Amino acid sequence: MSWIALKMLTGNRGKFLGIILGVAFASLLIAQQASIFCGLMLQTCGQIRDIQGASIWVMDPNVQFSDDLKPMSENDLYRVRSVPGVSWAVRLYKGMTRSRLEDGNFQQTILLGLDDATFVGAPPNMLLGNIFDLRKPDAVIIDLEGYKILWPNEEPRIGKRFEMNDHVAEIVGVCKASRTFQTFPVVYTRYTQALEYVPPERKVLSFILAEIGQGANVEEVSGRIQERTGMRAVTGRQFEWITMQYFMRKTGIPFNFGTTVLLGFIVGTAIAAQTFYLFTIENIKQYGALKAMGAGNWSLLSMIVLQSLLVSFIGFGLGIGVATWFGTLADVPDSRLAFYMPAEVFVGTALAVGAISLLSSLFSMVRVMIVEPAVVFQG
Repeated sequence: MSWIALKMLTGNRGKFLGIILGVAFASLLIAQQASIFCGLMLQTCGQIRDIQGASIWVMDPNVQFSDDLKPMSENDLYRVRSVPGVSWAVRLYKGMTRSRLEDGNFQQTILLGLDDATFVGAPPNMLLGNIFDLRKPDAVIIDLEGYKILWPNEEPRIGKRFEMNDHVAEIVGVCKASRTFQTFPVVYTRYTQALEYVPPERKVLSFILAEIGQGANVEEVSGRIQERTGMRAVTGRQFEWITMQYFMRKTGIPFNFGTTVLLGFIVGTAIAAQTFYLFTIENIKQYGALKAMGAGNWSLLSMIVLQSLLVSFIGFGLGIGVATWFGTLADVPDSRLAFYMPAEVFVGTALAVGAISLLSSLFSMVRVMIVEPAVVFQG
């Protein structure tokens, strides 16, 4: 029966390819849009991943995401250091400033001020220069993408100068950093140097980076910090989820991408269902002949299920393959494509394709179950 089902499926190559293309299109659209959505969400918390070396982020309790800056007092730093289980804690400044280039143009810039002594949170991947060159006067490190934004027609080099808050900044290094959601240049400097590049404020401490002592539990220490200081203390991974959840709740990004994914599901189901049903109608006499020879409804339904599984398997493979190839464009130099395909997208697309195949074969199943063996003798 399986051999007969496959011969019937591939007998009309035009309709066979039409069903596969319909499923492949749905698979491509679902996987591609879901992966772009995941890539955009990762960009919202890219700087959190780049700032390594500390287990706990401490911040104002009202902070909603990584760019929702609510400065704290310097006293909060010493309060965190006094909590049992905390090995050390350092300052981190994060803010937005305007960079003025030599030609008079301005560019919005993300400024990160690292602890002067330890440089905790420094960029992990240096392309030019050394992180310890930040100890030089007016020294800053800029990310590669930011350098190209400021000087699009020049090769990255050390020694370029620009101004922030009427203070000179000299590039002593170029690093590779995660792409930011705002696509602004990212500039690293010392904490005390960063305070000269921004307008003076009474409170400037954005975050506190803390590390737990040997043998301590990060969740217990985080809870202890929150209890004793009233500040919010979370791990880097938790802060990433907090940031992504904010953008999913407060922006229209999930709705817009979800609409496209749903559209792909509906279109794929419609194309596959219509083609599958027409294919069944064309072969209705063959199903009737099988019934006349003693084949039961379950045997005929198993034939349709086999056909549906084969079509969904081939269509899913083609769609997910093209979507993965599309994702390679994100690795092309100067690419602005946000693309990330985790295992969840792969599995979710497979389940969606399975649902499409199941729904598209339902009408065919109903038609086969009610067919009479006498149909084989009709003209």
